[in-house]
Amino acid sequence: MENDFLTIALPKGKLLIDSIELLSRIGIECSHVNEDSRKLFYDLPNSKVKIIICRATDIPTYVEYGAADLGIAGKDTLLEENKDVVELLDLKFGYCRFVVAMPEGRVPPKLPNDEYDLSGLNHQRVATKFPRVAEAFFSGLGMQVSPIKLHGNIELAPCVGLAEMIVDIVSTGKTLRENHLLEVAPILEATSRLIANRVAYRMKYERIRDLVGKLRIGMNEDVTAK
Repeated sequence: MENDFLTIALPKGKLLIDSIELLSRIGIECSHVNEDSRKLFYDLPNSKVKIIICRATDIPTYVEYGAADLGIAGKDTLLEENKDVVELLDLKFGYCRFVVAMPEGRVPPKLPNDEYDLSGLNHQRVATKFPRVAEAFFSGLGMQVSPIKLHGNIELAPCVGLAEMIVDIVSTGKTLRENHLLEVAPILEATSRLIANRVAYRMKYERIRDLVGKLRIGMNEDVTAK
């Protein structure tokens, strides 16, 4: 029955390998799925699963509109896209952090608690791929900023005067250091999440619940192995 099949949207890029590894660990054999083949749709009848490969930022849209029952997306993408989906499980991989960063020579003074005083950044410009996240963070501090949305090379913006600061995701911080930027405030931590279409979650609840249970076990087995 078609209702027994699950369509799962997986992200292109660095999250794809971890996603495939996790699904394979719970019996969904998809080791042949890869970006290099340029194939974007895979039918896995033995597992009653269909896999589609999407741009990471598009996955919440595919899931919200029902083109996919489930998807794997970074929490950073979910926060920025703000789609109406069900967040089912923290998959623990794809770790990154949202931070505010500025040129080393222009960082604000520190407060007695050793945190940077961000009050002087009120009404300043912030270059970012994540304007929703940036605005929410500063709004929570009672401040307003002017986001400038960029799609790449965020670190360049304060160096050439486009913005006073950036909000971006980092994993090791190496790119910030190479561009003489200093983290002045952490915003939040993000990992990959399993999400579901709301209608599919009701209509295919048993199948989805079973999959989530297997994923939990597969994740625990991986932690134990390490």
